[in-house]
Amino acid sequence: MGEIKWKLNNLPKSDDREKGIEFLRDEEITNVIKFHESFPQYKRTPLVNLENLAKSLGVGGVYLKDESHRFDLNAFKVLGGSFAMARYMADRLGKDISELPYEKLISDEVRKELGDITFFTATDGNHGRGVAWTANKLKQKSVVYMPKGSTLTRLNNIKAEGAEASITDLNYDDAVRLAVENANKVNGLVVQDTAWEGYEDIPAWIMQGYGTMAKEAVEQLKEYGVERPTHVFLQAGVGSLAGAVQGYVAAEFDECPITIVVEADQADCYYKSAEAGDGKPRFVGGDMQTIMAGLACGEPNTIGFEILKNYSEAFVSAPDWVSAKGMRILSSPVRGDERIISGESGAVTTGLLATIMEDKNLQDLKEALKLDENSKVLLLSTEGDTDPDKYKSIVWDGECQSI
Repeated sequence: MGEIKWKLNNLPKSDDREKGIEFLRDEEITNVIKFHESFPQYKRTPLVNLENLAKSLGVGGVYLKDESHRFDLNAFKVLGGSFAMARYMADRLGKDISELPYEKLISDEVRKELGDITFFTATDGNHGRGVAWTANKLKQKSVVYMPKGSTLTRLNNIKAEGAEASITDLNYDDAVRLAVENANKVNGLVVQDTAWEGYEDIPAWIMQGYGTMAKEAVEQLKEYGVERPTHVFLQAGVGSLAGAVQGYVAAEFDECPITIVVEADQADCYYKSAEAGDGKPRFVGGDMQTIMAGLACGEPNTIGFEILKNYSEAFVSAPDWVSAKGMRILSSPVRGDERIISGESGAVTTGLLATIMEDKNLQDLKEALKLDENSKVLLLSTEGDTDPDKYKSIVWDGECQSI
């Protein structure tokens, strides 16, 4: 059994750190959510009050955003890809995104004006499915590359949306490079939720797309009488989701919630960056074999890295059993709580919170994070059972036990 590793955030902060979250302020995300609301498939995903789990763990509240209901795609990722693709098209047309709601976006008029576009991306499954779904609605083409170890179930879900999709013999970061290389050959558009020098607009738009989930959650918390979460647990792969939510809550609240960033221990580039302590991102290579396929990314999004460096409280490197524990907790809830089907990348935050509260070996971390009976904790379950066979193996058959 691997051990949880953690590091408080002592990274040097940017002089103009507030400038780095301006694109995630509420007025910006309000425009994003209006775009998503124009989709006939749109509805707010549930924010579930796990009241009895909170009592069991000794915190004041646990509120979990269940993204398995998002657009019937079983994951949150479509929020980012769809908005970035729409922003790109709006720019090409010389229009504001407010002039391009869903019905206009998919119209023959727009299709005729823009001509053929091929969208390229690399994915473990959820992001690629969202890009393929959006491209299909736009009557455009998509090409999706998946890293080695990706499951046939996720591949077939992407193909079902009309994409040209394949599983490569590359890790995630090299699959991204392949997508870029092949997109350049045909003047296609890369829709990737990681940023690098010279490629920042689309990743920033994707992060804004994820802001819809953050804004919904904050509004739903207020409906429960929680004006501000004291803690937010965020999972990170490249850090686009984590950076987006961190940026939104940092901009929204005068007192920023304590934010904990958790990664798979086989792809813990943020933890390693925190450990190095010089403010520069560290990369992780190799196959990154983890059940948390959506987090198996070894090179941080440069935009997300700056936000998380500036605002997050701690970085945690978690073995697979932490995620598996979270999946089982949510699948077999404390009596009176709602059952939630959360996948491998979605449940790791729940598993981490429970372990911190229960494991005496993590008492120092619990105290450093000020987790106690007054804590109101926001968790994001970013996916459902996107690989049903793997889900059963973990929840039913006991794969990835902690002991």
